[in-house]
Amino acid sequence: MQRLIYHAILMILLTACQTDTDNVALGTLERDRVTLTATANEIIRDLPVKEGSPVTQGQVLVQLDRQRQMMQLAQAVAEQAQAKAYLQKLTNGERPEDIAAAKADVVRAEARFIEAEKNYQRTRELVAKKLSSQSEKDRALAGRDTAQAELNAVREAFAKLTAGSRIEDIDQAKAALDAATAGVMLQQHQLDELTIVATRDGVLDSLPYQLGERVMVNQAVAVIEADRVPYARVYVPARYRTQFVTGLMVNVHVDGVDKVFRGKVRRVSEQPSFTPYYALTEEERSRLMYLAEIDLDDSAQSLPSGIPAQVELGGLRP
Repeated sequence: MQRLIYHAILMILLTACQTDTDNVALGTLERDRVTLTATANEIIRDLPVKEGSPVTQGQVLVQLDRQRQMMQLAQAVAEQAQAKAYLQKLTNGERPEDIAAAKADVVRAEARFIEAEKNYQRTRELVAKKLSSQSEKDRALAGRDTAQAELNAVREAFAKLTAGSRIEDIDQAKAALDAATAGVMLQQHQLDELTIVATRDGVLDSLPYQLGERVMVNQAVAVIEADRVPYARVYVPARYRTQFVTGLMVNVHVDGVDKVFRGKVRRVSEQPSFTPYYALTEEERSRLMYLAEIDLDDSAQSLPSGIPAQVELGGLRP
């Protein structure tokens, strides 16, 4: 008789335990983790913040070597200055001294042409009077034509100086200056990215590399755990999925805390997945579950991440 009573009590306890397990979604408390990666293959020169320290948005966490990028920036600045000077030369025109010198060349060439023209006329009259040979006349004619060509050349040069640059040349110089300016901005941006800063408030959770180590591009150099109220990440059995929807208010229990926290479902995965071994009983580990995230109220601010949590499902009908 006593044995029958003992077995009856044991079955009741097991049934109660099974019911409790079936009516909760198990998981853990989590916070957003922000991973900051290296932007270049450089050596770590400074780690001003220690692991576990609170950080604020914009605070420097890792400083990569800047020497190479500073030289590239200086080169880009020099190219920008060169492009700017060339554009100013085209838009400002030639110097007054150059224009005056060109004008003096025109006056000198005109004087030479007048002299050559008079010499040719005298020689032609002498040839007509048979006082000079035909070869003298030919030489005078050649001298006059040469003086005429030189005069035309210096006049064209003077006109080019005073007319200014072509609009096409000016537009090309402006485009070159814009490209050089963009190059400076790009190099400055790449220089700024060598200083790894916190992108949000939180706690510096990890610094994977030590001072003096060279890191490769896109490798994680700092990990921040966001300083905000944790959320519960739990696995909901498939039989409760239709009622466990976004916006649902649920009760959340946290191991080691007597208080029951109120939470609001913010996301439920569309696709089912296998649940980690620690989330369910041995009987249910092979079943498909839906990953869900529940925002807690501000009273859970001080709770650490990673603590086991359970969400009540008793009020839902499977």
